[in-house]
Amino acid sequence: MLFRLSDVFKSYGAQDVLRGASLQVNEGEHVGLVGRNGAGKTTIFRLISGSETPDKGDVVRARGLRLGLLEQHIHFDSGSTVHESALAAFGHLQQIEHEMHELEHRMAEATDDLKRVLERYSELQIAFEREGGFEYTARAEAVLQGLGFTRETWTMETEKLSGGQQNRLGLARLLLAEPDVLLLDEPTNHLDVAAVEWLEEFLAAYPSAYVIISHDRYFLDRTSTRIVEVELGRASSYTGNYSAYLEEREVRREAQQRAYENQQHLIAKTEEFIRRNIAGQKTKQAKSRRKMLEKLERIEGVRPEQSSGDFRLKAVERAGNQVLTVEDASVGYPGKVLATNITFTLKRGEALGIIGPNGSGKTTFIKTVMGKLPALAGEIKWGTKVEVGYYAQQLDDLDDRNEIIMELRRVASSTATAGELRGFLAKFLFTGDDVYKHVRDLSGGEKGRLALAKLIYSRANVLVLDEPTNHLDIPSREALEEALDIYQGTIITISHDRYFLDRVATQILALDGAGGAEHYDGDYTEYHDWKARERAAAQSQAQKKTEEERQVKRSAPGTAQQSNKKKGKKKEPERDASKVEAEIAEAERRLASLSEEMGKPEVARAPERLAELNEEYGQTEERLQSLYQEWERVAAETTKA
Repeated sequence: MLFRLSDVFKSYGAQDVLRGASLQVNEGEHVGLVGRNGAGKTTIFRLISGSETPDKGDVVRARGLRLGLLEQHIHFDSGSTVHESALAAFGHLQQIEHEMHELEHRMAEATDDLKRVLERYSELQIAFEREGGFEYTARAEAVLQGLGFTRETWTMETEKLSGGQQNRLGLARLLLAEPDVLLLDEPTNHLDVAAVEWLEEFLAAYPSAYVIISHDRYFLDRTSTRIVEVELGRASSYTGNYSAYLEEREVRREAQQRAYENQQHLIAKTEEFIRRNIAGQKTKQAKSRRKMLEKLERIEGVRPEQSSGDFRLKAVERAGNQVLTVEDASVGYPGKVLATNITFTLKRGEALGIIGPNGSGKTTFIKTVMGKLPALAGEIKWGTKVEVGYYAQQLDDLDDRNEIIMELRRVASSTATAGELRGFLAKFLFTGDDVYKHVRDLSGGEKGRLALAKLIYSRANVLVLDEPTNHLDIPSREALEEALDIYQGTIITISHDRYFLDRVATQILALDGAGGAEHYDGDYTEYHDWKARERAAAQSQAQKKTEEERQVKRSAPGTAQQSNKKKGKKKEPERDASKVEAEIAEAERRLASLSEEMGKPEVARAPERLAELNEEYGQTEERLQSLYQEWERVAAETTKA
């Protein structure tokens, strides 16, 4: 047992958050913690970490338990770089390393206590090797690459990182520290799809325990072997991943409802028997049954699902068949091209999902499509009768000064009554006096629901959505997906939520962050599987080519070097620039290949393999520098000639 919550109660003012919640996590368990916004998930993390105490009940932690909590506001040492901050996870190894360097200086000075210094150095060396001291730098670099930090960013000072980058760096440091249990609150929030997939692989094979709060259902499916649902102040445990939890939850609800109905039938029959016989010949039996009813533990009926909002979209005007045509478009800013060669056609009723790394140009593309930015090249053409509605990721279309009802009135007709607006807002869970709250006082989830309410009320026949699920809990995401599924208009959406993309998208536009763009007809999973097959085929082809080259070299009668030795040549002639350039290109390709290999989760967990790759990377880098110098020398000689 790592920690246990037993019959815990926790309130904030008049709001009861936990009402008798119990939860235990054991060594090596991979747990997903789910529930609506405000259900008490983050409160459970605070209780586990000890930052808060329960009003009632017990929180027990194993002695010496090392907890790793992903904080919302992460602190890094002033002036430290990305690389240094990641290595800080190995503080103990760095202390050993520092002491070893000091002892090396003392050994060089031939001090009187040389024997004692040598003994201490030997002890430290054994401990350093046993605890992975020779691999920890390579491990840190592998995790940094996996979470999207390229080598060019490693020398950046942490103060210059964006909030999202700091969050990713904090996650990297936490993963490297390998505590007894990781507590991860929405770890995928600032990750692009590639980094999320890397994290999934890393966590799936993680030997220690972790508990994850996440609204990313695809992520929970791939990382959790147990789901704990927090609902109505209690915690219920389900074996399996998120999909298994959904099935088991439905089975349990059906069984509970049957048991409730059977018990109600028994109670009704018993009460009827008591009523008829309490004063008759069977009075003794009637009294006995009355006592039985008093002691009977009552089964609760299944509570109706809490409303997640009614996101059903209003009927929209029918647009032309060809809604959007993009041909060889390039997007970006003057002097900075983000994506090129974008070509696709979007027909009425179709949905385009846009994916790619952070900074690859996804939001820039939709702003270009909407005419807010000019295209750098190519053609972007809208069809007939198109009316576009836009949902911004930053929710910057909302006016903080307005009340909720006044914000909706901005997109309503002048004839819309207050009753009509209130009724519409109620579908989005804004009821009673809630409609008079100011926008500035709303939570992120509430602002997201209000922005969607405005968009749907506008009756646009093309929806352009920038991360529409970011501020929504799982039930609200499901309600939105159902609404978009029956929506008769056309959809363009940026999303990192792969579950959402599978439900909504009929096409995928993938931007690679290096200026490239790829269009695919199908949902996210189909695109992902297609790319995996492409990569496997390319890797197989590369291995085949390498093996063929080796065979050619082995079968050759003699190398140039051997011939030179036989002839007694003292020095090889200067090579021409084209041969040096070819070797430079090959060395650069090898560096990129090594970097990709080191970023794989399975490599990050294999110290020996990681050390080998790291050593080869260093040697290849030195070789590349030598080739650069040779090229400069050859080029200079060519110019003189």
